Amino acid sequence: MANAQSRSVLETLAVRQWHDYQRRTPGTYFAEVRDTLTLGEAYAVQMEVARLRCEAGDAVVGYKVGCIGSGVVEQFGMSGPIHARLFRSEIRNSGEKLQYNAYANLAIEGEMAVRIGTNGGIEAAFPVIELHHFVFRGPRKTLAELIANNGINAGAVISSRHATLMLEDWTTARTLSVVVNGVTIDAGALWAMRGGATEAIEWLGHDLGRFGASLRPGDLVLAGTPLGLNPVKPGDHVIVLVDDREYAACRIS
Repeated sequence: MANAQSRSVLETLAVRQWHDYQRRTPGTYFAEVRDTLTLGEAYAVQMEVARLRCEAGDAVVGYKVGCIGSGVVEQFGMSGPIHARLFRSEIRNSGEKLQYNAYANLAIEGEMAVRIGTNGGIEAAFPVIELHHFVFRGPRKTLAELIANNGINAGAVISSRHATLMLEDWTTARTLSVVVNGVTIDAGALWAMRGGATEAIEWLGHDLGRFGASLRPGDLVLAGTPLGLNPVKPGDHVIVLVDDREYAACRIS
């Protein structure tokens, strides 16, 4: 994109992205033959869409770190990390029924999340189900499309009963797993980054700083997962466990 027109073009694209998202047809731009966005432009679109969403009454409640685990890297054929925003309207309680038609090709991941404390550190850590609009429209998957589509995030399912557990509570934990309809479909380590939650938060804080943003007390952060992205369908019952103990669940209808 030419620099002289870049800002207005990106703002126009962001409006289109927001309207597409509302119609549950995310990212139609990427199905067209156009110049590829740079990563900086893709983040600019993500931030402008977030501004439009907040202007419409939503709120950013945190971030996700994505495209780092071996499962997703192999699945997508590209490697991050990237960051994206979480929105208040898309946080669901464990045990809820999710309407399949409210999403675009709904897919899920088992993942560890953390909550940022008043001192900027990690005050809580707990498993969640991350939700996704699993749609890529370009001729090949790219980080630019992933970023501009907000990491294809569609929210998260969280158990309030477990949301006060501390990072230290997971020191001896071994296996994060996803069970669908009573069958374990994915399992692996809790953290995608070698340094665990601490490394994820440090990376995220630095990356947000490049765009004039920062973590705030109370922010929810999905710290990335080594597991893969798994499509689900109506009738599915999804459970995320750590070492065979259930921590988050939802049903798809």
